[in-house]
Amino acid sequence: MEILSKRIRHLSESATLEMARKSRELKARGVDVINLSIGEPDFNTPDCIKTAAIDAIHSNHTHYTPVAGTTDLREAIAKKLKEENSLNYSAQQIVVSNGAKQSIANAILCLVDPGDEVIVPSPYWVSYPEMVKLAEGKMVDIKATIEQDFKITPEQLENAITPRTKVFLFSSPCNPTGSVYSHDELQALAAVIEKHPNIFVISDEIYEYINYKGKQESIATFKNIHDRIILVNGVSKGYAMTGWRIGYMAAMPEIAKACDKLQGQITSGPSSISQCASLKAIESLNCVSEDVTKM
Repeated sequence: MEILSKRIRHLSESATLEMARKSRELKARGVDVINLSIGEPDFNTPDCIKTAAIDAIHSNHTHYTPVAGTTDLREAIAKKLKEENSLNYSAQQIVVSNGAKQSIANAILCLVDPGDEVIVPSPYWVSYPEMVKLAEGKMVDIKATIEQDFKITPEQLENAITPRTKVFLFSSPCNPTGSVYSHDELQALAAVIEKHPNIFVISDEIYEYINYKGKQESIATFKNIHDRIILVNGVSKGYAMTGWRIGYMAAMPEIAKACDKLQGQITSGPSSISQCASLKAIESLNCVSEDVTKM
């Protein structure tokens, strides 16, 4: 008799975390290793954010928060999306999670039924296929070659769509290639999605600020498909807050409520202290930039 469920037996260990573990083990043995596995910024959490967390502890912000996150943080995220990305979301459309990874998993589990297809450009972040597997969906990968700067074309996307397609999942800036879709490239992909009203898009934008080609563009800016976009971001990469575990998603109310319900049965709300620190990060980009410059 098998002790473990088929679900966990068929699930692979996170390749990113597995390589990070091996790197730590080699370093502990004195081996000089450059770890390119896990997306860890090369600076520490800025002092102004750490101070906000300490103040939160002293002010007794140490209790359960709403599952979707504190009102202050969700309002700050909505304001950030409006002012920096020209995107209109209310605080009720924001769900704060224990990292952007949970935000993506929440969205997939709330959208994908057994047998549904999820289109993912390749190369892709290694956790995507395992999340789809957990939802009992089928991942359909589209090969994006180096000649294409690792970005798929509208024709490739169109050709991959079938009656079972439910989600198009991609990242820009891309993990792991670093490729960034331009406004025109995203507009062309949005035109394909518009023709298929049953397809939703999960846009992983966690690397928004690690971008050397100018301002990051979001596929959520195209009004013709805006309601079918699940935008995912967080504070890990841009603010060097990987260990604080705060990510968020913005989506149409029905999807946001579904993710709130799912998260309520798995983890509840994220750390209250981490949320206070994230509020400071999102509201205080100037102090963050000053602290990073000093490092």
